[in-house]
Amino acid sequence: MNRTNISTNGPWEATNGYSRCVKLEHRNENGGHTEFVFAGTTAMNPDGSIEHEDDAGGQTRTILQRVGEVLAQHGAGLEHVISTRLYITDAAHAEAVGRAHGEVFRDIRPAATLLVIAGLVDPRMLVEIEVRAVAPN
Repeated sequence: MNRTNISTNGPWEATNGYSRCVKLEHRNENGGHTEFVFAGTTAMNPDGSIEHEDDAGGQTRTILQRVGEVLAQHGAGLEHVISTRLYITDAAHAEAVGRAHGEVFRDIRPAATLLVIAGLVDPRMLVEIEVRAVAPN
């Protein structure tokens, strides 16, 4: 098994000791598969600004676009996503977040969990999403 840590140069990756995504390549007699495990991803930019600061649906779209870009850079795509875990800071955001998730995953339909939590590290963050994807080698 080969492991690759993938960074998107987020503001806390280096100081907090984590990777945006870990890519694991599994090999077997049938070729194997590549697994991608994403840390909680937000709409925060490397400069500390937040995309769609007051729009949970917009933050969701931004996050999933970023996930898709990382997957594409490594030979996979959103069609390989098998699970998502969405954290929102207010139950009132559930409909907008669900709608944005559905726009991306309507035909893919990964296993998904939506949790309402007390808050995220930055109060401007309304959504954080963890993703797991598996692509054939």
